Amino acid sequence: MLRKIAILLAEISALLLVLSFPGFNLWILAWFAFIPLFFALENQKPHSAFLISYITGFIFFLGTIYWLIHVSLPGMIMVAAYLALYFGFFGLAITYYQLLTTNYKLFLIPAAWVALEWARSYVFTGFGWSLLGYSQSSNLPIIQIADVSGPYGVSFLIVMFNTAVFFTIKNIRNKKRSLTPLAMTAILIIAVLGYGLLRLNNVFTGEKIKVSVVQGNIPQDQKWDERFVTKIIEKYTALTVSSAAEKPDLIIWPETSVPGFVEDQKILLEWVRGLTRITDAPLLVGAPRYEYVNGRELYYNSAFLFLKDGSIASHYDKMHLVPFGEYVPLQKLFFFVQRFAPRPIGDFVGGKEFTILRFPVERSVREADHNWKLMKKVSFGCLICFEDIFPRLARGMVKNNAGFLVNITNDAWFGRSSAAYQHAQASVFRAVENRINVIRAANTGLSCFIDQKGRVVSKVSADGRDLFIDGFKAHEIVLSRTRTLYTVYGDVFAYICIFFTVFYLSRYIRRRGHK
Repeated sequence: MLRKIAILLAEISALLLVLSFPGFNLWILAWFAFIPLFFALENQKPHSAFLISYITGFIFFLGTIYWLIHVSLPGMIMVAAYLALYFGFFGLAITYYQLLTTNYKLFLIPAAWVALEWARSYVFTGFGWSLLGYSQSSNLPIIQIADVSGPYGVSFLIVMFNTAVFFTIKNIRNKKRSLTPLAMTAILIIAVLGYGLLRLNNVFTGEKIKVSVVQGNIPQDQKWDERFVTKIIEKYTALTVSSAAEKPDLIIWPETSVPGFVEDQKILLEWVRGLTRITDAPLLVGAPRYEYVNGRELYYNSAFLFLKDGSIASHYDKMHLVPFGEYVPLQKLFFFVQRFAPRPIGDFVGGKEFTILRFPVERSVREADHNWKLMKKVSFGCLICFEDIFPRLARGMVKNNAGFLVNITNDAWFGRSSAAYQHAQASVFRAVENRINVIRAANTGLSCFIDQKGRVVSKVSADGRDLFIDGFKAHEIVLSRTRTLYTVYGDVFAYICIFFTVFYLSRYIRRRGHK
């Protein structure tokens, strides 16, 4: 039986972690959240350590992805129960490290956390939501290290600090005066802060363009109802025409903003084409599309770029689909899911290419007594829905020479919750990792502009609210071509953590096998 005090400590850790994320945003609590859990795991047997940590994880995910209840209560509980396994394995790893010295554990415990976060982001299609490092999205000096390590470096630092404080408290309790773990961690944090302040003082220069995002605020139960097509068209028309007064170089609509197949439905196609001519600006819209391949009808969740003349320049097909939302993985195994789903599950297929979208911008150059008109091509990458939580997708776009990134999404499914703010935290890290602007256009919010330093510099808002309102916002961004270590090499830091975690755990297992 688990002692009540251990369960209580596990619950306290879970509560502190939940409070670190939106909509509480008490990010400082993450730096102390694991300490109660570490005390709960002291001298526990492996199976008990797993269960105690699992409890922490289960409560944490119930408190952060609670908004899935708007889609499915059983689904929300199942997702939380699955994600909590990674917490359980973390507790298991800590018990295996008990025979190591404090200095080893100071680095290996956060390395194990990073290894498991990375696994959570990729295993079974991956769900890298509410990564520990994301809790610091507004702690700008700390998150600048993401251009080297990605979000995992920030997670490592948080767990390391928790570990150091835990060992310091233990040393005081055992009448030892060793402050070595805390001192080593403090030196590392100071170095990271120094790096962060240096990066925050960077000045990004380059071509400037003005982009406008439109937030339609279409209720989810109206988006695909034919009775509301006219209303949707009228709303997007009014917002888009109003946004054109800012003379943007590009206007962006959210995911599936067009209520139908824009390529194939003449009324919708002519509507969008007409808007580009009226606004005299390229227009990026979200819409489904289909094509026939070998007699089979394939459906895609796509983004279409319309040029000023109304022609479709290109489109991007969403590559990473939402399992049990846009498709059923392993259909032969999960054949029953569609029957019991609270809403129909899509039958989409994923795109295969990191498609870069391009549009021309016109600039005037004055030389002597002459004015010259220059046409330049601007390129960008588009991430649809939750694709921005996958760093490799953003990296792939940037490595293909995207000048900025766009995330078009629709978080209306999750009601008035913290889901939209949690989602935006991922975009903040994609901006810092690649030192690139990220522009978010969301149906019900949060639609915003994030600069290369991870700052939300502008957003669609009204009367102090930014969710479930309609409106538009134009903002000027600087196109940069910086290549960061993370852009080039990706999750090398996470791979190093995985290597040492596997190495030391395998040594422990071999030792037990020889006993």
